[in-house]
Amino acid sequence: MNFWWIRNDPELMRERAKIGEGAKSWDKRILILSGITYLLCLFVAGLDSGRYHWSPGLHWSIYLSGILITLAGQVLFFQARKENRYFSSVVRIQSDRGHAVCDTGVYKIVRHPGYSGMMISLIGLPLITGSLWSGIPLAIAMVLLFLRTYLEDETLKNELAGYTEYAQRTKQRLIPKVW
Repeated sequence: MNFWWIRNDPELMRERAKIGEGAKSWDKRILILSGITYLLCLFVAGLDSGRYHWSPGLHWSIYLSGILITLAGQVLFFQARKENRYFSSVVRIQSDRGHAVCDTGVYKIVRHPGYSGMMISLIGLPLITGSLWSGIPLAIAMVLLFLRTYLEDETLKNELAGYTEYAQRTKQRLIPKVW
């Protein structure tokens, strides 16, 4: 899916295919923990809905709403990636690419719309799988996303020219009118 959005931009494809220099060490640790919690969500969901049936049976509309929520989150996530030429898999200031603040499109609403999209998508996971128990590791994944958002925001304020002014114009990090 990512390829489709950036297929006509070879420089951007190269950037997003690797971990660039200057990636924050705290971010690498958060990414590892996030990956583990996401896999744990899938593992618990598989045990729950596939083998042990810990969660009660859900109405088909719950599964459908999970699909729609996940799709909405993915659309927001990919729109953020498309809009921001400096969107990266790791937190780093891309001085080698002339990193600048992105304040257009969905970035006018919240400062980290990609993370907002990820969170929305994650909320759909227990609904799609029919596993309420997968919500436990999902909650940990959400906390890690909030932490990553906060730390990335602080990094950008401290290291990216113009970001502090952008943060004053666009008040919320993830959720409009909330945070």
